[in-house]
Amino acid sequence: MIKIGTALFEAAEQLEREKGISKDVLVASLCDALVAGYKKHIKDKDAENVEAILDEESGEIGVFRTKSVVEKVENPDLEISLEDAKEIDDEVELEDEVKIEVTPEDFGRIAAQSAKQVITQRIREAERKLVLDEFLSKKGTLITGIIQRRDDRNVIVNIGKTDAIMPAKEQLPGEYYKPGNRIRVFVLNVKETTRLPQVIVSQAHSEIVRELFELEVPEIEDGIVEIKSIAREAGYRTKLAVWSNDPSVDSVGACIGPRGSRIQTIVGELKNEKIDIVRYSNDPVEYIVNALSPARIISVDILADEENKKEAFVIVPDDQLSLAIGREGQNVRLAHRLTGWKIDIKSESQAAQMERQQEAQKPAVEAEEAEEKTEPVEQAAENSAEGEE
Repeated sequence: MIKIGTALFEAAEQLEREKGISKDVLVASLCDALVAGYKKHIKDKDAENVEAILDEESGEIGVFRTKSVVEKVENPDLEISLEDAKEIDDEVELEDEVKIEVTPEDFGRIAAQSAKQVITQRIREAERKLVLDEFLSKKGTLITGIIQRRDDRNVIVNIGKTDAIMPAKEQLPGEYYKPGNRIRVFVLNVKETTRLPQVIVSQAHSEIVRELFELEVPEIEDGIVEIKSIAREAGYRTKLAVWSNDPSVDSVGACIGPRGSRIQTIVGELKNEKIDIVRYSNDPVEYIVNALSPARIISVDILADEENKKEAFVIVPDDQLSLAIGREGQNVRLAHRLTGWKIDIKSESQAAQMERQQEAQKPAVEAEEAEEKTEPVEQAAENSAEGEE
């Protein structure tokens, strides 16, 4: 047996406190390292009946081979005679198994070298698995991190046991990420690598809005108010469609909160991003009208309502056209993504002009249709006359 003292156990307990790696992992790693070193020492890497045993009370560790008790030994590596086995254990009988210590006398240095390499590798594997399991469970949720630095266009955020990467496309436009600042990020993905897992986080994903509303609005957490759809252009504007499963609870009012307290907290978290809370409706006309708020709507005509084609024609007052469309088309674009409907918006005067043009074109279209109907009749008459001749 090799005397290792209590230092190993103290180091294992410290490792468990600091990194959450179980003491059993370290002990198992040491035993595996000793077995690997022994197999290398005897030049038999396929030996299966070898194990290392650690006595925690005495602080000693040794290598043992398990052998079967037989009358006549044919393979000394696997078998032991009853007479020799009795010297180890008086109560042993034929066909029993006994553990024979085979720790070499000069094994301390070899064991130390093997143990260092294997333990280091096992600790890294255990640490990687702990981080992977922790952040896989946090995937799709909000966590708080501390900005570390910028790496090219990426922002590196410390989220506890590892650093996460926030790519440029997941950052808020125009936002300055100052090292040392605390930020809330959405865990977008977790990728397993040969080293620590790579965690991808975001501040631009639309689901971060859902998470914030679930945190701030108890009715959403309780399932009374339901978020039906989210359309977001990060850093600028978000539209949120909500529905109440309880007629006595106003879905929009619940999200806004008393004197706007809830919505103000969320807007502040999103760096003053504008948020439109829209009342969801099963009626597409009503839903489209709500989605285009704050613009006033005169009428909504459903042009197509099929599985793969949903189109609507919307008329607004002349002074509401720019508001309905939004800056660079943002309002109508978000309304389209929120509802799933393709929305064509015209002002009242534009719609009237289109109607006048259609009325003016009617006689010409009718005449053309009449001419198309007349031509086959005349042709048939000519063919009939030729036949009689």
